[in-house]
Amino acid sequence: MNDQYQIKSQDELCDHYEAPRQSSHSKVHHELTEMMQRWLQKSPFFILSSCASDGIDCSPRGDEPGTAFQIIDKKHLAIPDRRGNNRIDTLNNILIDPRVGLVFLMPGVYETLRVKGEASITVNPELLQRFQLKGITPATVMLVNIQSVYVQNARAIRAAELWKPSDNAPETIPSARDLSV
Repeated sequence: MNDQYQIKSQDELCDHYEAPRQSSHSKVHHELTEMMQRWLQKSPFFILSSCASDGIDCSPRGDEPGTAFQIIDKKHLAIPDRRGNNRIDTLNNILIDPRVGLVFLMPGVYETLRVKGEASITVNPELLQRFQLKGITPATVMLVNIQSVYVQNARAIRAAELWKPSDNAPETIPSARDLSV
């Protein structure tokens, strides 16, 4: 698409926006605070973004709270790679480019917690054992070195009414199988 109005520089982009409030910058931390750790321990779901040679990839991850990931310390998270389709897209991406972004959600809670960092992949037996679930040990564990973390305000989730019971009947939505064709 040829767009004569395309913005091509950061200066040009900033011309269309007011300067961010100081609070938008001061909310960014470089490690997990105690309150962030308490919040994360209740989160059962997150979206993990990674960089590939052909673009950005996002992968939903979830399990019971405490099993989808664990806090190692205020600078590190551990994430098991549960058995799935074995495409291992995210893991391959991390080997090419370790930068990752994570958005943690909690059902019924409007705020999210955002993490940016670098990931590595390990087969450390102690970590693999720690993430054993229902007798199944993950093949690998991702370790995320946190570079920045902050709370994202509730506006988008409230506006989307994400936690409101849906009027969409399952039979009116294309199934995963339909979408795969």
